[in-house]
Amino acid sequence: MKRIVLMALAAMAGSLLPKAAAQRDSLVWFDGQRPVSYTLRGKMPPVVTTALGMLGDDVRQVTGLPPVETADGTIVVLPPGKAADDGFRVYVKDNHIMVSGHSARGTAYALLELSRLMGVSPWTWWGDVVPERRQRLVLPSDYVTEQTPSVSYRGIFLNDEDWSLRPWSSTNYEPGPKGQIGPQTYRRVFELLLRLRANTVWPAMHEGTVAFFQVPGLKQLADSFGIVVGTSHCEPLLRNNVGEWDVSQRGRFSYKTNREAVQQYWVERLREVKGSSGNFFTIGMRGIHDSSMEGYTTDDDKFQGLQQVIDDQQRLLRRYVGDPRRQLQMFVPYKEVLQLYEMGLQVPDYVTLVWCDDNYGYMTRYSTPGEQQRAGGAGVYYHLSYWGRPHDYLWLTTTQPGLIYNEMRQAYDHHVRRLWIANVHDPKVAGYDLELFLDMAWNINCVSASTLTQHYGQWLCRQFGGEAGRRLLPAMHDFYRLCGERRPEFTGWTQVELDKRKYERGLSPVTAVGWDAYEAARRVADFERLKAAVTECRPYVRPELGDAFFAAIVYPVWAAAAMNRKILGDSAESHRAYEEIQALTLQYNELKGGKWRGLMDAAPRRLPVFGDVHATTAAPRPAPITERDACRYEEATPGAQPVQMLGHSMNAVALPKDGALTYRFAVSRSADYTLAVALIPTHPVDSGDLRFSVSIDGGQPTVYSLKEPFRSEPWKQNVLCGQAVRQLRTALTAGDHTLVIRALDEHIVVDQWKLY
Repeated sequence: MKRIVLMALAAMAGSLLPKAAAQRDSLVWFDGQRPVSYTLRGKMPPVVTTALGMLGDDVRQVTGLPPVETADGTIVVLPPGKAADDGFRVYVKDNHIMVSGHSARGTAYALLELSRLMGVSPWTWWGDVVPERRQRLVLPSDYVTEQTPSVSYRGIFLNDEDWSLRPWSSTNYEPGPKGQIGPQTYRRVFELLLRLRANTVWPAMHEGTVAFFQVPGLKQLADSFGIVVGTSHCEPLLRNNVGEWDVSQRGRFSYKTNREAVQQYWVERLREVKGSSGNFFTIGMRGIHDSSMEGYTTDDDKFQGLQQVIDDQQRLLRRYVGDPRRQLQMFVPYKEVLQLYEMGLQVPDYVTLVWCDDNYGYMTRYSTPGEQQRAGGAGVYYHLSYWGRPHDYLWLTTTQPGLIYNEMRQAYDHHVRRLWIANVHDPKVAGYDLELFLDMAWNINCVSASTLTQHYGQWLCRQFGGEAGRRLLPAMHDFYRLCGERRPEFTGWTQVELDKRKYERGLSPVTAVGWDAYEAARRVADFERLKAAVTECRPYVRPELGDAFFAAIVYPVWAAAAMNRKILGDSAESHRAYEEIQALTLQYNELKGGKWRGLMDAAPRRLPVFGDVHATTAAPRPAPITERDACRYEEATPGAQPVQMLGHSMNAVALPKDGALTYRFAVSRSADYTLAVALIPTHPVDSGDLRFSVSIDGGQPTVYSLKEPFRSEPWKQNVLCGQAVRQLRTALTAGDHTLVIRALDEHIVVDQWKLY
């Protein structure tokens, strides 16, 4: 792992060197005295005007002077094109910077590309990443960048907002009606989306949150930012059932027994949005809030009911909005709906099929060759945070970058290119993981399995400065490794949504963990080393970035370290670690003079793991005779690809179907041994299987399947520890041996193996 990080550091050092061309023949667009100037070639649509205002604020921060509009400005904004995609071109011509978008949104992205060229982070407001002042802005005279999105619609779902975004917005940032996430908050969200080259939002929709369409002006605000508004898998036709369906007035939310009222409810919204731009209609139906359809019992009954819903929704769209073939529509086969879809549900060809992960980052389905031919294409709904079984992770964002990369790259390669949505409980906390997801949606080739560490290192350098970023990378790389072994929220080895007859609130208490004393002590010590490494980096961070550094680096590292020390460390330290988390959280919420007060909650849903608790460790385990990270193979068939920042090894190996890895090892005596092979707990790419085989010394291969029923206990344990382990009992003679691990299906990723 050290070698990977050092290579990434070297690559970053090269990327930050000034280009000779900029010194030799260049265009100066700020000379330290005269303000940056621009010219608009024609009347601009609202999203371009919005982006121009954001660029103006950035220019003011970087240069100290507001930009000015002149007849012959250095920056020339050309009229937006009429193309369907959001691509753009920025280039230098005749001593001017030409800004050209394929569409209005493309022109907006092009303007904000100039902000990036000035060194402005997309997280300038949400991350408090204050841009560095510049005395000179220069571009090579032959500068050109042409960019076109890999995925058509890219965005976020603001979900599980109860302990972050909603209280912060409604009580601090813009106090207003109880539970309201107001227009100023959404304006900031939309600004971030524009900066991250995203164009879609599924608004917050939990119980207690005022529905998006009930807040005056929010839809018009989204339109002015070029943001397409959709809704989650359980909110058909732009309705928020939790906030907008009143059982006392409308009756049960059952299509089987109350069809007329349900249709009228949908028609109200369709009439409201007719003629407005940027609507993405979810079709299908579930219960009021993420539950199965009301009134239907058997699978066949549910199947027939859902088919009727879809057919009727097409008729409603045609009558009240327009030709359904011309409307953006999506169908999300989430949870039990996936099984109904695979029973033969007829979803119109022009509707986008949106595949989901299992809530923990492992995709459950990709488009089959036949589905890849659909006119509506396919999309992804991907969780970077989650509320539910086996355990929530609503505190810190710790999904390994390698997992995001592997699953999203596979999605793209299976032609899932219409819509990518990331579930985040709060944009600020989502940080790098969200940016990586959206970077890939914009340009799928911006990062590869072998450059993930470099990509993350460049992000750290952009956020905190080159020297600080390079010094931070090894520590933060190790942070993702430790969180890949067990997220901070999972450290208590507890579960949620259990039998309430046995557990209070259905939550198991913190009592014992699965690590033995040695493993627990190693983990606590590793986190303490991370703290020391981060502390050593602090002097290299510009003073004005102190709050940004605390929020994105210090808080997650220190808080995760304290969580591990609280549960796994010396019992005498446990209470002090608990108090440290409370103090860190208070400090977070008081950053920037209280700007973020109410945003960070160190105990979402008040789960047992967040309490003042301590656990016992497991009995000691036998030490492995041999243990190997999967990337340390002797031979690999073509197509085998180590994926950086993935797995306990931080370099797990993705195998194509029929791909194999070969290892050589030795044992000192003849005996019976146990071989444990650990893989990333992925799922079949279709409704088939997920098999691999193990063969020792050319013997008959033993075949295993990783396929687990959703929400089964084995699946729960796999997602909690980030590995699926299969064991083989085998007799070995003293001497040298050969191990071959072969993928028999797609989506096999080998992490480690151990011999006991």
